[in-house]
Amino acid sequence: MLNQKLKNYTIILASGSPRRQQFFKDLGIDVEIRLKPVVEEFPQRLVHFEISDYLAQLKAIPFKDSLKANEILITSDTIVWHNQKALGKPRSRDEAFQMIQSMSNTTHEVITSVCFTTSEKEKTLNSVTKVTFKKLTDDEINFYIDTYKPFDKAGAYGIQEWIGLIGVTKIEGSYFNVMGLPTDLVYKTLSEIVK
Repeated sequence: MLNQKLKNYTIILASGSPRRQQFFKDLGIDVEIRLKPVVEEFPQRLVHFEISDYLAQLKAIPFKDSLKANEILITSDTIVWHNQKALGKPRSRDEAFQMIQSMSNTTHEVITSVCFTTSEKEKTLNSVTKVTFKKLTDDEINFYIDTYKPFDKAGAYGIQEWIGLIGVTKIEGSYFNVMGLPTDLVYKTLSEIVK
């Protein structure tokens, strides 16, 4: 459906994430994967969605000078916001354990920002989902980390994995946003760009 409207455009997805790539396939949108390295650092003054907005826009910068008129670049970033700070990808097993333990028996927010860049303009949107975990035992957290090795995930967990199946008691907002892409927002925005 949308793919027909997009046939005169090249959609560039600047993400190495297999989950994000699969989402576009599931949406029926053909994408070209292009990756350019970027240091994912943000000014400490930023909070909440300002962080993921900034990082999504930062990832677009290396492409800007080379975008053609019919190309739409999509960059994104996901963070977990908990106790007034951003939880990114854990750098060690200990850090992964601490992150998950800190979210046990509480509610946190998962924020994904998506930046759409063309040769003429840039638009950044974000989606916030509230996720509540039950009280997780140390054994459950250890089993999850050792079995699933969630070191490539913001907040050290994937909701679609075992920990989500046994631990998540409530979710407010987009489920797919927690997996790394607010698919409804992406579909709607692309539809508006090409109408």
